[in-house]
Amino acid sequence: MIILILYVIIIARGEIMKTNYELMIQQLESMIANESNIIGILANASALLFHTLPNINWAGFYLYDKQNDKLTLGPFQGKIACMHIPMNKGVCGTSAHIKKTLNVDDVHTFDGHIACDNASNSEIVIPIIINNALFGVLDIDAPIKNRFNNEDQLYLEKFVDVLKNHIS
Repeated sequence: MIILILYVIIIARGEIMKTNYELMIQQLESMIANESNIIGILANASALLFHTLPNINWAGFYLYDKQNDKLTLGPFQGKIACMHIPMNKGVCGTSAHIKKTLNVDDVHTFDGHIACDNASNSEIVIPIIINNALFGVLDIDAPIKNRFNNEDQLYLEKFVDVLKNHIS
């Protein structure tokens, strides 16, 4: 009986999480539908993430500076952040370099982690690739370990896809 109750709770939590993400993505689509200002789009997207997702302490973007081959701080919500991140350094620089999502359960065990905020314990970074070129990354930090799961990754990648399709 207890196992059945736990199973129902887990399924219900998953459905609520899915619904919240779907609503957030719909809100993003509506918010950017007639907008062309990229900085404004990214600023509102980071605010939407920061105020919708539970248990996070930073949400924002690092944009790729091709001339200097580094990531530069873009629109975000949260505490102050690192201004520049070298390619292939830290979670953001590594994700940008390999052009793959990185979901890190404990950033303190990530080789080369850059601690912009010591309160962050887990992180997910999704690269933004437009027309086969790196545009930047979406970076979300959490004050708890193991914050992001596969479902978070799936929906955050969909969130980035909406942004990419609109920006390109």
